[in-house]
Amino acid sequence: MLTRRVLLILSMMLMPSLSGCGGKPADEGPPPLSEEAMAAVGDQPGVPREKLARTIDALFADEQAGETRALVVMRGGTIIAERYGPGFDRNTRFPGWSVSKTVTGVMIGLLVSDGRLRLNETAPVPTWQRSGDPRGEITLKQLLQMRSGLRHTESREPVHASETVRMLFLDGRDDMAGFAEAQPLEAEPGRKFEYSSATTIVLSDLAARALTGRDDPAARREAVTEYLRTRLFEPVGMDSMVPEFDAAGTLVGSSMIHGTARDWAKFGEFLRHGGSVRGAQVIPRRWIEFMTSPSPRHPGYGAQLWLNRAGPDHESELFPGEAPESLFGCLGHLGQYVIVSPRQKLTVVRLGHTDDGKRAVLHDHMAEIVRMFPAG
Repeated sequence: MLTRRVLLILSMMLMPSLSGCGGKPADEGPPPLSEEAMAAVGDQPGVPREKLARTIDALFADEQAGETRALVVMRGGTIIAERYGPGFDRNTRFPGWSVSKTVTGVMIGLLVSDGRLRLNETAPVPTWQRSGDPRGEITLKQLLQMRSGLRHTESREPVHASETVRMLFLDGRDDMAGFAEAQPLEAEPGRKFEYSSATTIVLSDLAARALTGRDDPAARREAVTEYLRTRLFEPVGMDSMVPEFDAAGTLVGSSMIHGTARDWAKFGEFLRHGGSVRGAQVIPRRWIEFMTSPSPRHPGYGAQLWLNRAGPDHESELFPGEAPESLFGCLGHLGQYVIVSPRQKLTVVRLGHTDDGKRAVLHDHMAEIVRMFPAG
């Protein structure tokens, strides 16, 4: 009996060890990555390759972050990671949504450097020049920094009631600049920050007027298209870019400039290099410095792009405390990102479709990618 009891005790003591030999090990670690996930990352990304591939794979796989359709990561001027969702590839043109605002901001900078517009003078909008119209005090600089004082609500419920939706898709769609420029003041010019797609449409109108001095829609479209092509897109190598215009010939510079993920990454690199490409200065460096300097009414916003600083309510669109303060970003509706970090020599582009309720999850994934790269 004693022998049988000893054997029973011994067998019970061995059971955990034996079961560990045949089943799933307790310390197995994460599952292996797919070939697609590993192929998305280059051989020498400058950070652990598998870790980067796994972080990117998590972004694409997480339904709570919405649908990621394209991701391009550039470090030191080289693409180190690139991946696309089903049905999309390197030749797909994606709408920039509000990333387009930064393109418009650069276009205005080119016109200022040409002497066609003046940063600190009042914006030459014809309907604002009537005697006694307080909007005649709005400067070009205030428009760029989203502190014009014009009445605007970027989004509200119901959706169709917002000025942005009305301007882009409803009663303002045929003459967006006319809609935007007809809005009254709700604050003294320069005193209040109000993120506004309508403000960028005013900038688009000013560009067309500076280039043509005419109201003819065809002439406006042709002049702005040619100016963007010869002065920005071709010098930067953004060959895929397609700008959209409304029926009045105004560039929909708030939202509707389209390009491939690689070309949006080239735009980020152009900004990272202070407006130069391969040593050639496309736009004066001081203009990019202006765009990346805080607006007097919002430390987290510059001129037509976002900065890595908390805003008045201690909230941020980017990653303060998690990435260098010099990081900035062009951000767009439905989760479009062109993140630029000069100290990290980094540009990250994410394009896709993420509803507002999922933006916080997407934001965390983007922060995780950025955090992987050392500064300096």
